[in-house]
This record gives sequence, structure tokens and C-alpha cells, in this order.
Amino acid sequence: MRKISYFLLFIVMVSCAPQGAEPIKLNADGCEFCKMTIADGKFGAELITAKGRVYKFDDMHCMINYHKENSSTNIQSFFIHDFNQDNALIAAESAYYVKGGEINSPMRGNTIAVQTEAEAKQMAEKYKANPISWSEIIK
Repeated sequence: MRKISYFLLFIVMVSCAPQGAEPIKLNADGCEFCKMTIADGKFGAELITAKGRVYKFDDMHCMINYHKENSSTNIQSFFIHDFNQDNALIAAESAYYVKGGEINSPMRGNTIAVQTEAEAKQMAEKYKANPISWSEIIK
């Protein structure tokens, strides 16, 4: 009986564990905000609610607009595609961002995310864009 109790406790704990990023299936998953099919692995984004529900977006701009329209939803985490690694998601809070210039994203958010500050500086020069922080993006 004790083993069964431990097993059930383990199952409950595992099912309540925070959920990580779920890979976006390009050309199959749709954007929760604009309803377009997500086709570009450089600009996708997703948010995960506190209840573990995953919402996928074709552009960071769509995710931010969805978040603003659903401000009462308790968000666990935001993830952004790394511009330099097709379809690789990184935590939004730890990413470095570049916006504007010659960057053209699907829904005109025109913002890219990368993993390091050095990559962000390189992208800013390449696309004649400006660095921007996550706190500026999410406000």
C-alpha cells in the first residue's frame, strides 16, 4: 500500500511540474492570434500559461498582442525563436533583441531574438537595426 501511495504522489508531482517549450511544427501549427500557419522558423514565439496550456505564434508581435488582449491570463513563460537557429526556442527573458531597420518579420513586428549580446550587436549592424530589451517589448 505504501508503494502505491508513493507512486501516486510521484505521478501527481510529475503532472504538476512546469512545462517547457514545445517545438513549433512549421507549416502545420497555426498562430493563436492571427490564425496564419507558422512558416518561418526565425520569428516564431510561444507562451505557456500557468495551467500548462501552450499558445504558438508566427511572430513575436502576435504573441505580445495576444498577451495584451488576454492580460488576465496567468503566464508561466514566454519563448522566442532564435533567429540564428531555425526553429530553436529560447526563453524570452534571457534573449537579446534587435528591432527595426531592414528586419522583415511575418506580421511586421520586425524584431529578432538571439542568445548572446555579441550576436545582437552583429545583427544590429547587419540589419541597420537597434537593440531593444524584453521589458520594452512586453510593456
